Amino acid sequence: MSLITRPALAVVGLTACALTLLAPGTAHATPAPPIATEHQGHATDVLTYGDKIHPQNGYNSWNGGYLDTNGHATGNKYGVSTASTPARAPGTGTWEILSATGKPAGADVISGDTVHLHNLYGGDGGYLDTNGHATAPNKYEVTTSSVKDRATGTGRWRVFAESSTPNDSKVREGDVLRFLNGYDDWKGGFLDTAHAGPAGGLYEVSTSDYSDRSSGQGVPGTGTWKATKTTL
Repeated sequence: MSLITRPALAVVGLTACALTLLAPGTAHATPAPPIATEHQGHATDVLTYGDKIHPQNGYNSWNGGYLDTNGHATGNKYGVSTASTPARAPGTGTWEILSATGKPAGADVISGDTVHLHNLYGGDGGYLDTNGHATAPNKYEVTTSSVKDRATGTGRWRVFAESSTPNDSKVREGDVLRFLNGYDDWKGGFLDTAHAGPAGGLYEVSTSDYSDRSSGQGVPGTGTWKATKTTL
């Protein structure tokens, strides 16, 4: 299999508000931009626990495919790759967001939260999980497990949004996201695409020590994801 070239990491920083300095004798400063309100930020787009989503990979200008279960996994439930559509088969590309820390259904997902991602193929396609070493240059294989946390941290993922509108810490549809795996005290790597996928799939899914492994190679996005809500 040939490796997918991976782009370099963009470092996300805090946005500083620039102050408009008054020249001597100026009566009024230029008004500061208004702070976005919840209405402006489209509250209905906020992800909440219990939502069903289609996670889409950002590789090659968001052409990395949709997170998908495909085939049986050795030592686990199903293989995980990406597919060119969010519904390759009923439920294979649909994932339910569950809190790994006891937050109730309907609570807002906050950047930095720890989550489980439950696949809905056949009603229970398993929980997104790391299991075994991946093909170089990546770290661990990603499959699904019949339990939420097969080994300590393997089924736990911290979700980080680069930014959102408004900047209120909530995660929304369309935000650029990264998922860090909790195995080995959060050293399980970032959810990533690499190599050609199986029959019917697009790319293999594994983890990487880099939050966007392909960024430095001119084609960013293997470690970035965005979520679209679905009722399927």
